[in-house]
Amino acid sequence: MLCGSAIRAMTPNDVIFHADRGAQYTSTQLYHASGELGLKQSVGRTGVCWDNAMSESFWSSLKSEFFDRRVWQTRTEVKREVARWIEIVYNRRRLHSALGMVPPVEFEGNLLAGRQAGQVEKEASTQAA
Repeated sequence: MLCGSAIRAMTPNDVIFHADRGAQYTSTQLYHASGELGLKQSVGRTGVCWDNAMSESFWSSLKSEFFDRRVWQTRTEVKREVARWIEIVYNRRRLHSALGMVPPVEFEGNLLAGRQAGQVEKEASTQAA
């Protein structure tokens, strides 16, 4: 989501990067990279599968809907095509049940429009008073 927002020239606030307790997610390198990007890290409890359900669903979708359907020639090709699939298919076309059966970009747009409408209503009521 962070990469997609950066591509769309948006700056997300209060982004939380949640992962399991794997060594790659608890490394000093990721800790420093997260700090530089302004991400808050969150690590799940040992033996609790429910707190990771959404990220596990994403990886399952990536693997079954995209990755396993091709033979990849180079790492560069994989990186480019995964980024394209996430931004174009997963974020803009694929319907997500957790978001009311709309793609994430549409959900974000609706959320931002609702916040802006709420702010306008708040300002109007303040000015009327």
